[in-house]
Amino acid sequence: MFSSFTPPRHVTIGGAAAFAGTTPRAIRHYHQIGLFPEPERGSDDRRRYGYDEMIQLLWIRRMADAGIALDDIRDAFADAAGTTDTDVAHILERLEGSLVARQAELERQRTAVQRMRQKGSRVGLLSDVVGDRLADLREGTLRQDDLDTLLVTERIFGALGASVQASRFIALAARPDLREHSDRVDAAEEALDDSVAVDDPRVAVVAAERHAFETTLRAVIESSGLAQADDARFDTWDEVHPGPSDGVACGSTSLTDAVQMMPYDFSAARLRCMELALELDESDAL
Repeated sequence: MFSSFTPPRHVTIGGAAAFAGTTPRAIRHYHQIGLFPEPERGSDDRRRYGYDEMIQLLWIRRMADAGIALDDIRDAFADAAGTTDTDVAHILERLEGSLVARQAELERQRTAVQRMRQKGSRVGLLSDVVGDRLADLREGTLRQDDLDTLLVTERIFGALGASVQASRFIALAARPDLREHSDRVDAAEEALDDSVAVDDPRVAVVAAERHAFETTLRAVIESSGLAQADDARFDTWDEVHPGPSDGVACGSTSLTDAVQMMPYDFSAARLRCMELALELDESDAL
C-alpha cells in the first residue's frame, strides 16, 4: 500500500509547525533565541526542515509542554552538544531541579493568593512575618497608606524591619486619638509644599509637632508590650537566621541604593522639617 508513497525530504515552516503541534511564529521565536538553529533556505527563499530538524523540534515541543522554560531547554541542548537524540532523557534529568524550584515558587504564589483571599486585602502579599504581626487587627483597620508604608519598609529593611513598623499601625488602630493626632501632623507636613521657604517659622513648628507625636507613640508602643514583642521576634529570628537581620529584602541592592532609588515628592521645607524633628529626637536621647 506504500509502494506509491514518497515522503518529502524537507517541509516548509508551516508543515513543520503543523506536524509538531505548534505555530510558525513559535518556531521563528525558537530561532531568534538560539534554541533551534535556523535551517538553510531553498531556492524560493523559504526555510526547509528535514528529519533531524523535525526530531529536535518535536523534543523541544515535548519539553516545553512539560513546563520546562525555553531558556532551560536551550541551555540543556547547548550542554549536550555532540550527544545523540537518545540522550534527551539525561537532559530532562538535569532539568528536574529547575522544575522542583518552579513548583516551590508556584506553591509560594498559591499560598500568597490564599492569604490574600482569607484576609481580603493586600496584607497577603506581604511577608509571613508581617502578615502574622497584623493578624489580630480587625478588617478595615489598616489603611492603604499603611500597607504602602509596610511594602516600602519591607523592600528596604526586610521582613523584620517591616514587622517593627507594623507595631506602629497596631498602636494607632488601638488608639483613635493617636490616629487623629497622626493625621493632623501628616496634614501639617503635607502643607509644607514648594511655596513654603526653608526658614519659614512653620517648619520648626511642624517639626516640634512631629517630635511630640512620635514621643507619645513610642511611649504607647512601650507600655502596650508591642516593643517587647518586637524584641522577642528579633531574638527568635537570630536563632533561626544567623547574620544581619536588616538587609534589603529583594535582590542584591544595597540599603543605601534602595533608599536613594525610592522617589519621594518632598519639598525642601518638608525635608528640613524632617531634619529638625530628627534633631529633637536625638537631643532627647542624650
